[in-house]
Amino acid sequence: MKHRINIRGVMVPNDYKWYYDYFGEDCTCPKDVQQVMDAFMEGDEIEVYINSPGGVIDIGSEIYTLLKSRKDNVKIYITGEACSAASVAAMAAYCEMSPTALMMVHCVSTYAEGNHSSLEHTAEVLRTADRALCSAYVDKSGMTEEEALEMMEHTTWLTAEQAQERGLIDAVMFRDGVEAAPLTAGPLFSLPTKEQMDRADRAMKAGQRESDSPSMEQVKFNLLKLRGEKR
Repeated sequence: MKHRINIRGVMVPNDYKWYYDYFGEDCTCPKDVQQVMDAFMEGDEIEVYINSPGGVIDIGSEIYTLLKSRKDNVKIYITGEACSAASVAAMAAYCEMSPTALMMVHCVSTYAEGNHSSLEHTAEVLRTADRALCSAYVDKSGMTEEEALEMMEHTTWLTAEQAQERGLIDAVMFRDGVEAAPLTAGPLFSLPTKEQMDRADRAMKAGQRESDSPSMEQVKFNLLKLRGEKR
């Protein structure tokens, strides 16, 4: 039996998924992958289709680990883009990439504030995270840690051919003449703020308990306006 996992849109924690679902936006959380894994039986196969700009690094790591645990039964296909944390997930098993797709690898980023000691500590944490994540590229490709870190340091964008040359994928899709998938671009990633999620939650609850409350279409319209505010 074959199981399909779609890693589409941003990669978010489980408790953020409802927010993206509410607005009808693509996203992927570890629970989406775990549900397929829970249905897995001996002899089953899993096909993973990736078109994601990435997201939270520990989510990429968790999904990578889940897929890696079934490596021999997993095939991964990058159909649009596999950027940032999504590129880490793509390293988990045999992987093919559409000739129109892109892969991007870069260093971990975050926001920081405080005195020089706090900022220096944050910088060291980021360097440690970079070394942890680059192990996925090293294990897949056979490149050295130094080579992987240099690739990340330069925010490297790769075509399917370039990714294959570096050993990051196993094959380029559609070399038998089948029409290639269209190139797609993902949005810049940023989780919604707690304030935005609280507003969405209040709007949903108000709509459920008040018969004279605005329609869900009106609620969504108002929340979409809120989302345009500076985060």
